[in-house]
Amino acid sequence: MSKLHDVLDHMRLGRWSEAHNLVQSDDSQLSAWLHGILHVQEGDLEDAEYWYGKANRNFRSRGTLEEELERFAAELRNFDGQA
Repeated sequence: MSKLHDVLDHMRLGRWSEAHNLVQSDDSQLSAWLHGILHVQEGDLEDAEYWYGKANRNFRSRGTLEEELERFAAELRNFDGQA
């Protein structure tokens, strides 16, 4: 899951192209959620909703961008702890 940590770092630094290139090479549900968050960050809400659906997440009840990034980071830490 280190790739998702890298995507998260790129997103937080505003490197959307790098983040997008990396996130597309992972087909996990966590990656789909992060892909959706990335599209929210880019302002592409139609694609964001698609990726939230792929991640089995409710797009309409998401939080702010910062809240979503924090939720994602917490879930990623949880996932890392289980591995």
